[in-house]
Amino acid sequence: MTTSSPPDAPPTPEVVAALRRYRVGAWVVGVGLLVLVLVGMPLKYLGGDGTVVAIVGPIHGFLYMGYLLLTADLAYRDRWAVGKAVLVALAGTIPFVSFVAERKITRPLRDAR
Repeated sequence: MTTSSPPDAPPTPEVVAALRRYRVGAWVVGVGLLVLVLVGMPLKYLGGDGTVVAIVGPIHGFLYMGYLLLTADLAYRDRWAVGKAVLVALAGTIPFVSFVAERKITRPLRDAR
């Protein structure tokens, strides 16, 4: 995490709370996207049944908006560079990448403990 405090300083309670919220959001959005891409899309285009896409698609979109807010909150509290915040926000649009981003973002917190 890039903060204005010394690199070996433990994260503030506000950053820890924001990170916890972000982690939950990243997992929820990641699982929703995987269901949409790995279950819904094949059923729609190979099986001719768009029910899963019609249900999971809007839910994923709504959850992704929450993910963006959680990412912005964490970026603000931890004083991220804009580029880092944008890349982390985009991680929720590519299958499996939200899980990778979540691990990369949480590693400094685990190391600081």
